[in-house]
Amino acid sequence: MPVEITWWGHATCTVEDSGTRVLTDPLFARRLAHLRRRRGAPPPAEATVADVALVSHLHADHLHVPSLARLAPGTRLLVPRGAPRAVTGLRRLGHLRLTEVAPGDRVRVGDLDVRVVSAQHDGRRLPVGPHRAPALGYVVEGEARTYFAGDTGLFEDMAKEVGPVDVALLPVGGWGPYLGEGHLDAGRAAEALGRLRPGSAVPVHYGTYWPIGMDAVRPHEFHAPGAEFVRLAAERAPDVTVHRLDHGERVRPRVAGYRSSPGDAPGGRGDDDREGEAR
Repeated sequence: MPVEITWWGHATCTVEDSGTRVLTDPLFARRLAHLRRRRGAPPPAEATVADVALVSHLHADHLHVPSLARLAPGTRLLVPRGAPRAVTGLRRLGHLRLTEVAPGDRVRVGDLDVRVVSAQHDGRRLPVGPHRAPALGYVVEGEARTYFAGDTGLFEDMAKEVGPVDVALLPVGGWGPYLGEGHLDAGRAAEALGRLRPGSAVPVHYGTYWPIGMDAVRPHEFHAPGAEFVRLAAERAPDVTVHRLDHGERVRPRVAGYRSSPGDAPGGRGDDDREGEAR
């Protein structure tokens, strides 16, 4: 069975590969501090089912303790090294199998290898606190190699460290009208795509949360990043297929070497072959 990607909104995705379910940066809340979910219903109960959850960094929209608490007992949880010292709520999640990781680490989960890579992003638990844990990306290696970038800016050795991948889950926006350092917007994400050259890409981290009372402030930063990424990727990485998903949609990206079944014929639009807005 090929890899299957479901985007639940923001940076939360389910990656199913080799019979193993991987959940990225779980965030199931309708509201988080000054942010509210403006698009897409909160993920359903099925989204909390995973063999392993990957946390990219300590910011509360990526390491959300109440969402992690909803994971089933025994779920493996990978967090940046030092996270339990910086986020005391993690220590109360005794029902999870927590492992601290850093770039260069490799963790076996079922039939998958999860390889930890660097990210260029502020890894502190904001709004206060020293820089106690690195920001991370992950490469999930099974029948496919899927790169979850977390939150990151472009960095010099990105392609070298990440290595060859089949699918890239790339952030293309954020939750506010302005992006600071250490983020990819649609243009920088398209540049990253040109460096990484995966077979397929899924834009994430946009069009979900927005500050309360700021709906009319630079609304294009909420609505436009996904379509803008599709347009720019076509110019800068024309050989990469981009799947722009709606919240809760899934796709089975084509992976080199995978022998397709009749149900996977080009143009198929069944539940298991959703192409999103692909080119």
